[in-house]
Amino acid sequence: MEEKVFDLLEKLYIEVQEMKSNMATKDEIRKLESSIVRMESEIKDDIKCLYDCYKQCIEGISTVNKKLDKLTEKVEKPRD
Repeated sequence: MEEKVFDLLEKLYIEVQEMKSNMATKDEIRKLESSIVRMESEIKDDIKCLYDCYKQCIEGISTVNKKLDKLTEKVEKPRD
């Protein structure tokens, strides 16, 4: 009976050691956190840049549409 208990304890110890070896250290977690913060900052900058470009495109399209409307009026205007 004692040998079975010892074998179970030994198996349990081995499993705990395997789990422990797979766990991240505090230093690894800190490195991951700093990487995440850096990536979030970069993504925010990229999103801001994309939004600015989007606004410029919309303004450009608006300008082209206004010019097109003026030209359409000139073409469709009846001649006397």
